Amino acid sequence: MTGMGQWIVRGAGMAIGVVFVVGLIALAVAASKVLLLVFIAVILASGLQPVISWMRGYVPIGRGPAILLVYGVFLAVVVGMALFVLPAAISQFVRTLDSLPPFFDRARAWAADIRPTGLAHGVSALIDGAADLLRPGRAPSDGQVVQVGLTLAEGLTSILTLLTVVYFWLTEHARLQRYTLAFVPAHRRARARDVWNQAETRLGMWVRGQLILMSALGVATSIAYTLLGVPSAILLGLIAALAEGIPIVGPLLGAIPAVLLAATVSPQLALEVAGVYLVLQIIEGNVLVPIVMRNTVGISPFLVILSILVGAAAGGFVGALLAVPIAATAEVVLEGLQAREVPVAQDPTAADRDDESDERHARESDAPDAPDAPVRGRRRVGQSSRSAD
Repeated sequence: MTGMGQWIVRGAGMAIGVVFVVGLIALAVAASKVLLLVFIAVILASGLQPVISWMRGYVPIGRGPAILLVYGVFLAVVVGMALFVLPAAISQFVRTLDSLPPFFDRARAWAADIRPTGLAHGVSALIDGAADLLRPGRAPSDGQVVQVGLTLAEGLTSILTLLTVVYFWLTEHARLQRYTLAFVPAHRRARARDVWNQAETRLGMWVRGQLILMSALGVATSIAYTLLGVPSAILLGLIAALAEGIPIVGPLLGAIPAVLLAATVSPQLALEVAGVYLVLQIIEGNVLVPIVMRNTVGISPFLVILSILVGAAAGGFVGALLAVPIAATAEVVLEGLQAREVPVAQDPTAADRDDESDERHARESDAPDAPDAPVRGRRRVGQSSRSAD
């Protein structure tokens, strides 16, 4: 009876544990947007931590005022862009829309002269589709205006919430870390703290790596567009830099405004802009991205590409955007779970194969010519016969 009671108690405990885990999973799914916001806040806080430490090293202020000072600088940059860049962008956008109908007329006349005729019809269809897509539509209805206003209000609320979470994460970081590590066994707390700090360091390095890539592409495109004579080259470079932060589709989104604006000048300029942007993307994707990500995040280019593909397949745009920091964090956690003090031995079969290959090459290089082989064979026979005598 006692054994039966123990089994009942164990079964009840297991059932309670399963219900608790299922409840946590359901809560995480229901609060997925909140958890995503917190994770983004941790990423931004990890990127701001070195800036805050550097600022406090030169200016005798506390952590909270230093964070507010960084927020003030960020707000000043946003306001400056809204006052100086945004009006020029709106004006250029209006001029571009006004110049599109004549451009499409010239494009249709050019397409009509293409031979064979089937290709001309195909190009004309593409031009007509682009013209229909870019043709101004009807005035938005009241419901659409309200929906846009609600979307903007929701976005502004999310940004303010994000900045608030970043602020409190940076100011309460030490206390939160001590509270969390209190649930870890005492003999594992040092290792857990190291893993925690390394993960935050990787996240901060990823943020700085992204800023490096965005800045490099923005400067390169601005210079290239200026040399080609594209209007609003600096604004287009800023758009390309911001689009660089968007995985997979970011380069395409960054190229569309520049190509359209260049097309209003001449089709040849549009082709030149597209070609230059393609060359910059090839250089960045094959040279700059692997170097920056390897030296900042510390993971291999293969894992970077694989994580982006898996993230895009699993979570769409948001998954692709956060795939690399999640992969970097997971790698740090897995390294913490490994026995790093014990080195991993090499494959002995691989070593044996290498030794056999080296010996074979050595014998082939030291082997005499073919006529000497029978002489050695006769000498060995004679020696064996004398030994037999």
